[in-house]
This record gives sequence, structure tokens and C-alpha cells, in this order.
Amino acid sequence: MTRRIIDLSVAIENGVPADPPPLMPNIEYLDHAAGAAEFEAMFGIPVEKQIEGAGPASERVHMTTHNGTHLDAPWHYHPTMNGGERAMTIDEVPLEWCIGPGVKLDFRALPDGHVVTADEVQAELQRIGHSLQAGDIVLVNTRAGARYGQPDFLAAGCGIGREATLWLAGQGVRVCGTDAWSWDPPLAGQAAHAKETGDYSLFWEGHKAGADCVYCHIEKLTNLDQLPHSGFEVMALPVKVANASAGWCRAVAVFHD
Repeated sequence: MTRRIIDLSVAIENGVPADPPPLMPNIEYLDHAAGAAEFEAMFGIPVEKQIEGAGPASERVHMTTHNGTHLDAPWHYHPTMNGGERAMTIDEVPLEWCIGPGVKLDFRALPDGHVVTADEVQAELQRIGHSLQAGDIVLVNTRAGARYGQPDFLAAGCGIGREATLWLAGQGVRVCGTDAWSWDPPLAGQAAHAKETGDYSLFWEGHKAGADCVYCHIEKLTNLDQLPHSGFEVMALPVKVANASAGWCRAVAVFHD
């Protein structure tokens, strides 16, 4: 048996419009010369005594736990989950949830800003011939995946609404994912719709469903277009940030051929 892996994670980079400007990461790259000078300052080893005057290369990073491909914990959505329990932080999310059979829902044809319903999720599962099981990791392929790195990325793609999120959690799904910036539809349009209707519960409704169920989701996945609808395993272990609302993860799809 051979193993094949598809990387589902984007790189964390400077200058890529993958987050609103105030939330974009900043990476300072320190080369080997800078590392040699640091070694001299920290340990008293002269630069000229280090091999070829080269010390360690390193990086200093200022970013949020929601930059790059990351797993959101229930604490991100609301202080409580499942109708009143204290919400889990990312270091409390069971790792067993983060490894499981993958299922891809193809919603690339849906328009930007569309709120996916439970009926639409069920119809897509019926189309691909998959019976959802507890522990499945459901990945949503939207139009946003093809726009990553482009100025319109934040406004691209559909999103999952409250009803569909609650339905997925009700089937025993604990981890979902999307290639869009947000599990919800693009937030600027969602906010405008909430203001127009006066129904502010519509804003961030997919995330806020986490107050009444237990689930996590991965945001800013990539390469979902390369996946079949099923027949692969997803691994997305989050970095263990104490008491945090999210953790960066290297999400992959694993095929055992």
C-alpha cells in the first residue's frame, strides 16, 4: 500500500491579501549574519569564529492565531457552547476530532455571499452518494479557493449558515473546513444584510451556531479542487496555544492507494 498526501494548507506570508489589513501577519526574516551577531551577543562567540561567519537564520513573527490555515475552537465563537457549557479553547480540543475520513462538498457554483442551508448540504451529500458518519471531517469547496492571494479573496465564495452548521454538528461532525476566509459568507456582505433587514442575528450566524452545539472549523484551506468527494483521510492538528481561540494547523489529505 502506498501513501499519497495533498497539502491543504496555505503559507503564512507577508503582503498576501488573505486577511483584512489590520489582521495581516508581519514576518521579519533574520539571515545568517544576523544570527551570528546574536550568537556573539548571547554567548560571547565572535562572529569570525563561527563557521564562515554564519549563525542561525530565524524569523520573528507578529500575527494572530487566525492567520494562515487554522482551526477555530468553540471559544472563538462564544464564551459558552452546547447551550451553556464553557466553550473549549484550542488546547482543549480532542486531537481525535482532527483526524478522520474526509468528505468534500462542492459549492463552487454558488454565488458569492450565498448562505448554504441544511437542505443544500443534504442535497450535495445525496449527489455524491455519501452517507454522513459521526467523525467525518466535512470540507467545503467554494469559489474563494480559486481567488486566494487576489484582492477579492475576502469577498469571494459562499458560506455556511446557522441551520446547516447545527445540522452537521447534529450528525456527529466535530470538524469542518472551508477554503474561504470565513466559515460564514463574506462578512462585509453579511453585515450589510443584517443592517438592511434589522436582523442582527444574521451576522456571523454560522460561527454563532457554536453557542448551541459543539464543533470546530478550519478556515483558509487550499487545493480542495484536487480532492475527490470522499476516499481520503484528513489530518489537521492545531498548534497548542494555551487558552486560545484558534491554532495554526498543517492540514493534509492522505490517500492510501
